[in-house]
Amino acid sequence: MKAAQTQLNRYGAGLAVDGAFGDGTDSKVRSFQSSHGLDADGIVGPDTWRALVTGSSGGSGGNSGLLTHSQATVKFSAAGISWSSSGGCSDRNSTACTSFDGLRVASADGAVTLRGASGCQMTITGGTETGHASGTYSHWNGYKLDFAMTSCLTNYVTGTFPYSGKRGDGASLYTAPSGNVYANEGSHWDVTFLN
Repeated sequence: MKAAQTQLNRYGAGLAVDGAFGDGTDSKVRSFQSSHGLDADGIVGPDTWRALVTGSSGGSGGNSGLLTHSQATVKFSAAGISWSSSGGCSDRNSTACTSFDGLRVASADGAVTLRGASGCQMTITGGTETGHASGTYSHWNGYKLDFAMTSCLTNYVTGTFPYSGKRGDGASLYTAPSGNVYANEGSHWDVTFLN
């Protein structure tokens, strides 16, 4: 159990590495499993262990690795992408924070590609933190990022990708050839990185 606690701590669990499988460890295992597309049964079986060691998803979302908050921020900083949160924090379990824990590598790479292709200054305002809509291709599962609305980004998205209809909530959708979906939510762009 100490090995599992040590691995969970790599993802910010903050557990005491004591080998005791108490409520705290059980909760962190279930949270990790949920965020990695695994059955949240609290059992550190082969699939959960593999995900803990490799950072890969066990779910149907493909074998894209998952990043920690610090890994993602290094990648974004290098690309000139900034981020903000209303609470000035990165706790994944707080709606006031902007977290990148559990963000898919493909999503981070998609943001970097968007920054390079558009040439726009970009600020991420939403990541994998709780408080967003659920679903397979959700923020929590590492598929989505929110970007502050700027005229540069809006002009790039609407001028580059074809309009593909309206989402159930009325957001205008634009779909890239890669399959990535850009939703204009008024105050920000909600982007689903499928590839």
